[in-house]
Amino acid sequence: MAAGSTKPTVRMTEAEAWDFVERSHTGIVTTLRRDGRPVALPVWFVVLDGRIYVRTRGRKVERARHDSRASLLVEDGERWAELRAVHVACRVEVIDPSPELAERIATAISDKYRAYRTPEGDMPAATRDHYRQNMGAILELIPEGKLLTWDNNKLGLG
Repeated sequence: MAAGSTKPTVRMTEAEAWDFVERSHTGIVTTLRRDGRPVALPVWFVVLDGRIYVRTRGRKVERARHDSRASLLVEDGERWAELRAVHVACRVEVIDPSPELAERIATAISDKYRAYRTPEGDMPAATRDHYRQNMGAILELIPEGKLLTWDNNKLGLG
């Protein structure tokens, strides 16, 4: 490299990283089993005020109540030169949001995923009834520490 030139980086700025997270469709949330083994599962999520919200049910909720350590990974790209991702280390809490926050979360999730939902009328009755009876809980993922980011597009190999 010539004097004064800088080494290319694949790191995203914090603004680029949060923009990428907010626009990402599916995240992989990792929680810990009681024996410490990680479980990574896909989730739909929204970002509001620098926090990540997931409406879910079942074991993810149980694991969050038992151990608050978690992470969220969002990624994109098929070819190596296109790969990009953001890993967010988090503390997770099962929350009972204020009515205002609950409405903001519900609206944001509805707006983000409206085009991807299966219409209730297309669901088998048993499935529709199960989801109506088991609305689940809201997980709040609170970022801790520095974001781990990479964007191979920045290498200009495309």
